[in-house]
Amino acid sequence: MATSLRCFLRSGKRAGLVAAQRGFSRSSAAAVQVNVRDALNQAMDEELERDERVFLLGEEVAQYDGAYKVSRGLWKKYGDKRIIDTPISEMGFAGIAVGAAMAGLRPICEFMTFNFSMQAIDQVINSAAKTYYMSAGLQPVPIVFRGPNGASAGVAAQHSQCFAAWYAHCPGLKVVSPWNSEDARGLLKAAIRDDNPVVFLENELMYGVPFEMSEESLSKNFTIPIGKAKVERQGAHVTLVSHSRFVGLCLDAAAVLAKEGVDCEVINLRTIRPLDVECIEGSVMKTNHLVTVEGGWPQFGVGAEICARIMEGPAFNYLDSPVTRVTGVDIPMPYAKILEDHSLPQVKDIIFSVKKTLNV
Repeated sequence: MATSLRCFLRSGKRAGLVAAQRGFSRSSAAAVQVNVRDALNQAMDEELERDERVFLLGEEVAQYDGAYKVSRGLWKKYGDKRIIDTPISEMGFAGIAVGAAMAGLRPICEFMTFNFSMQAIDQVINSAAKTYYMSAGLQPVPIVFRGPNGASAGVAAQHSQCFAAWYAHCPGLKVVSPWNSEDARGLLKAAIRDDNPVVFLENELMYGVPFEMSEESLSKNFTIPIGKAKVERQGAHVTLVSHSRFVGLCLDAAAVLAKEGVDCEVINLRTIRPLDVECIEGSVMKTNHLVTVEGGWPQFGVGAEICARIMEGPAFNYLDSPVTRVTGVDIPMPYAKILEDHSLPQVKDIIFSVKKTLNV
């Protein structure tokens, strides 16, 4: 029996040597699927743990775990002093948060939807955004205003606005608009660590959508620099620039157009203010065509600003056709689903605009 055992062990060693010689190796770990809601939750949890000055306040963020469950589990872990339920008074709790930031804390102020931030816009603009300048740099206001932005589904005119252009208009604010889980996690951590007021525009329809995340992006030290766009898809014929949920629609449109021989480059803005104009210009100089896509209204929108910046800069001379904007329709959002669908950009609208721009 001892002899047969030695033979078995020898054969095992030989098999191992043969495997090594053939170059067999272990497969790398598969990327982890994380939805946007959990990515935001992880980012807040890690920053609350990392810095005792960080706290979260807003309507239903504590005992109810958040209206969209983004703050799930945080109240049980950190308690009443750091996860604070507020009355239904956006002006009141936004003012408390701004004051706390001025006093040296780092608040995360959640609006149940950014439509309700209109109740607190004086605190966001006049108190948070302007104080650092008005104090000659002596009084920073490190605060994050976050919550769902833009159209959801079936919530009509008063709950469906995109505030990217509204807040990006104001100097003193940084405005961030993530698309996927990596964006949400890396940008929220960067926003919380930033010494400036940051408006962090999430999207309700994206909360439950899972995305693959690399091991690096799940690191506690992972952040994404504010003010830098990302090329999500390389292309040669036309540049598509978008932010938030509509980045996904641009990628879907690009996949359809690729079957017809049209090669689209897709840029995920990630940050609305400061705008990464260099990234857009570099792409336009390569593709010679530009289409912007957003869910907000057309007048004075994000796409309008991109058009102006391209016209005023060196990339204008590289354009072979006028820039095309794909936007929400210039009306208050209807309640009926069929009208709502017609009021927001769809994949077919992006495809039509690309073909129009390329004259194909």
